[in-house]
Amino acid sequence: MDTDQRLDQELRVDAPHRELLDQVLDKWSLGVLNELCERPCRFNELRRAIPQVTQKSLTATLRRLERNGVVEREVVSTRPVAVVYRITPLGKTLRHPVDVLLAWAARSMPAIERAREVFDGREEAHL
Repeated sequence: MDTDQRLDQELRVDAPHRELLDQVLDKWSLGVLNELCERPCRFNELRRAIPQVTQKSLTATLRRLERNGVVEREVVSTRPVAVVYRITPLGKTLRHPVDVLLAWAARSMPAIERAREVFDGREEAHL
């Protein structure tokens, strides 16, 4: 199937798919997944690796990723008790599609910037 045929197919993103994509491709999830693809991390290691994320947002992100089977949480019985997060085999399968999206974004940024400038110029002309 060539590119034109793929583009002609109806693009449908049903509610369950949209919800999943929103949850695994959101602002903080990509950073968390990037870190966990490298190595398992404790919560505070993730906080240091992604300094802009709040504790509340990181907790919510990890819970969503865990609920979707992308990240697993392990309680380690040390003193004090530690929690380690790691990517699951299912989570590892996200690496390729995310890399494809990031490559597309890198290739497309010049065209996107030009489109933004044109759009913003039209918006300013209407003010």
